Amino acid sequence: MYELRVQTRFAAAHQLKMVTEKCENLHGHNWKVELYVAGEELTSGVVVDFGIVKTHLNEIIDTLDHKFLNELPAFQNANPSSEQIAKYIADEFKKSIGENAGYRVSRVAVWESDDACATYVP
Repeated sequence: MYELRVQTRFAAAHQLKMVTEKCENLHGHNWKVELYVAGEELTSGVVVDFGIVKTHLNEIIDTLDHKFLNELPAFQNANPSSEQIAKYIADEFKKSIGENAGYRVSRVAVWESDDACATYVP
């Protein structure tokens, strides 16, 4: 199996409920996202062109960047935590590439600071 990784960033605010008092206050992060895709076969020597992965990922990140995450439909019934954001990105990426892309999301890591990260593995 081959695995590729692309990174991007976005800025957004959120409030977490029922976590800790500090996190229940409105606050923001400069998030870093690492998206991993995996495939078994190579076509012309690659799993997929990095540009294609980046295009799909950037479309998803545009829905999050400079937003109050709690107001987005995806987080109406879920805390917009790093864990939930990672799952959202993985699910949206899977929808974006379709079922027969020849590669799949293998994991998404979402960093809310330089030393705190959550990873979702579909």
